[in-house]
Amino acid sequence: MYVMLLREPLERVLKTERVTQRRKMAETVDEITIDWKDENGQQLVRQLKKEVLTSGVWSTIMFMYQDFDKKAGDWGPKKIRVVRYQKRGGKYIPQSKFNISSAKQARQIIENLQNWLPEMDDQGSSEDFDGNRNVKS
Repeated sequence: MYVMLLREPLERVLKTERVTQRRKMAETVDEITIDWKDENGQQLVRQLKKEVLTSGVWSTIMFMYQDFDKKAGDWGPKKIRVVRYQKRGGKYIPQSKFNISSAKQARQIIENLQNWLPEMDDQGSSEDFDGNRNVKS
């Protein structure tokens, strides 16, 4: 029984590694996608839109996407994900992400940004904190 308890997590780790190894690491920002298929080839994450916010050694990309709900057999609600990538060894590696899971949450973020933006406008900088050039002005 003790062996079985250890075996199950190890099998999950190995399965995750196999899926990760099959995934091609992006060499350019244009190659980055959040489309994802499981080990059987079934698409579980569908990228709908992509907007590159900053580009460079550190890049920030915003995606609109849907998760596939296996129980319902259909795509779930649209969501937004903001991902921060670092380019190391010629490949972009995700470092952090933030998901916006509802329109209500997105509206709250928009409202706060609109209230805070005047303070940022006074700074007059077109670079982010890592010195990357902003793609959008």
